[in-house]
Amino acid sequence: MTKNSDSTPPRRANRLAHEKSPYLLQHQYNPVDWHPWGEEAFERARAENKPLLISIGYSACHWCHVMEHESFSNEAIARAINETVIPVKVDREERPDVDAIYMEACMAMSGHGGWPLNAFVTPELKPFFVGTYFPPNDMQGRPGFMTVLQKIREAWITDGAGLARQAENLHQQLEQYKQPATAQPLAPDLAEDIVRDSASMYDLRHGGFGSAPKFPPDTRLALLLSAYKQTGDESALRMVTGTLDAMACGGIYDQIAGGFARYSVDARWLIPHFEKMLYNQALLIPVYVDAWLVTQSPLYKRIARESADWVLEELSSAEGLFQCAYDADSEGEEGKFYVWTPDQIKQVLPDGDDAELFCAFYGITPRGNFEHGTSNPHITVAPEDFAKSRGISAEQWQERLAAMRNQVRKARAQRPWPGLDDKCLTGWNGLMISALCRLAQSLDETRYVTAAQTAAEVLLQHQRNGDTLLRVFKDGQSSIRGTLDDYAFFADALIDLYETTFEARWLDAAREICNRMTALFQDVQNGGFYFTDGMDKTLITRTRDNYDGALPASASVAVKALLRLARFDRNEEFEKVAQRAVAAEGRRANTNPLAYASLVLAQQYASPALPEITITASSPASASELTAALYHNYLPARVVTLNAGAPAPAMALEKPVSDNPRIYVCKNNTCLPPVESVEALQDALS
Repeated sequence: MTKNSDSTPPRRANRLAHEKSPYLLQHQYNPVDWHPWGEEAFERARAENKPLLISIGYSACHWCHVMEHESFSNEAIARAINETVIPVKVDREERPDVDAIYMEACMAMSGHGGWPLNAFVTPELKPFFVGTYFPPNDMQGRPGFMTVLQKIREAWITDGAGLARQAENLHQQLEQYKQPATAQPLAPDLAEDIVRDSASMYDLRHGGFGSAPKFPPDTRLALLLSAYKQTGDESALRMVTGTLDAMACGGIYDQIAGGFARYSVDARWLIPHFEKMLYNQALLIPVYVDAWLVTQSPLYKRIARESADWVLEELSSAEGLFQCAYDADSEGEEGKFYVWTPDQIKQVLPDGDDAELFCAFYGITPRGNFEHGTSNPHITVAPEDFAKSRGISAEQWQERLAAMRNQVRKARAQRPWPGLDDKCLTGWNGLMISALCRLAQSLDETRYVTAAQTAAEVLLQHQRNGDTLLRVFKDGQSSIRGTLDDYAFFADALIDLYETTFEARWLDAAREICNRMTALFQDVQNGGFYFTDGMDKTLITRTRDNYDGALPASASVAVKALLRLARFDRNEEFEKVAQRAVAAEGRRANTNPLAYASLVLAQQYASPALPEITITASSPASASELTAALYHNYLPARVVTLNAGAPAPAMALEKPVSDNPRIYVCKNNTCLPPVESVEALQDALS
């Protein structure tokens, strides 16, 4: 099978041919005179007194491909670009710091954002006009890219000083907006506000929140599940299960091989943009695991396991890290790899009525639900109801369906594959390590923790330059200074690894990274964290990442990691830094709680009611039964330590080792008597 089938046109390469980013390499044969982000482009802009075009995207982005084909491969448009601006291409996944600056400007100018992101900036790199996708020519009232270039050129020639003033004014406005608010604690009922506000937006028919397009609301679902656990609010649980059910049965989930696409273009979760990102799997797996622990629904357990297995099979690098994404497009068409017609299924399943059953179950029809009469598979009826309607037992149908899915998956694998973005990012790998740890804890499957440990070891070996984290690993080489998300997500993952294996080395590494994180990113004057370490002087500002978006806010995850370590080690300094960061965002969070679900979740680790759980045993293995029973309980936030006589966190050493394995459960500054049986443990946790 061929996983990267797109042939490279025989054209002269530009400067991007020397880059490693798959996204930049997609543009290496454009007639546009692209520069990578760097001083060569900036010096040229100053010397020639030209504006720059900072064009930002990522390899799995469908509309980035469209614009590349329509405009950047067009000789006439490329000539206009080269004459008008100094063009710079940026991979937003490699350089989220660059992307954040110009996305802020785009949001300020137009009220919306997205990719491709195209920013026209002065030689001082300050933006004066920013947009997303442009068609090549004027279309339905939307200016074409050629028109935009002509207007930019005319304005720069006739009033370059005016554009520079406009850019400076916008820059100052954005800087003023980012000034820290007065410190304020989080409102104690903020989780209740998020539940209420979520309910007002909840789609009762299709699950999820709001209308199309719909993105998997992973962090909000985690918060709603936590709220249900703490308050018993059934409405919170219904929003979680309604959304998880709809996504699991919809076309946003790859019904053939597992794993979620980035988002659905419709309200029904039926048709996605077909790119499959590592981070979506990493963020959804823990939610499905926790929902399974709460409801015992076998669907949630299956989805979590299948999504993790898809990552291990299709996104694992040779070194044991996890690669970024698969493209939405193959053979020049979006979704072609994933969609089917009934005739194609009949070719794969020629015996008996298998093809008819398969098509009926997954909604594959002659009319189709996607382009060219094709169908994106989705589950149209509950498996047990479908089996009953066909006179088949539920068990027989599950076995038969699994066999048919396997045949269809093997046939699909013979198609030309979408492009693979094979770079590995430290932060995204941290998220996936955490997800694998949740699976390993709850399902007692060692292969998941083995994969998590391997990835962590590779990151610690290759992605540290002294005590500084690097962001990108590609083709055996590490590059680009890490941003806050790399530090926060990886540190949090190392703590998860400790709670899974109880090996002190993971906690030691987490401490080192958090110490460095606070030194590089902390806003000492105002509290909180910058997204960048301030070392790259080409950046016109230091942004912050405080709001939840496609990823949980890195500042919130930094708070979480620090608070967890503070509990383990009785570390007052980490506690102080974390609480200052919470207070720095308190006013904005109290005003706009839906954007701060990850901060509310992180703050749980500062609560006196947080369960502090210590296992004492002669070895981890001797306590395996009690440990497994512990992790089969859903606890939204908890810290778990082991004292087996070896080096351990301060919290664990407070509890003496006995002949029999024991578990101590402490909260609100009080410890219950130690328990030695599964039954007693359940009582202690209830």
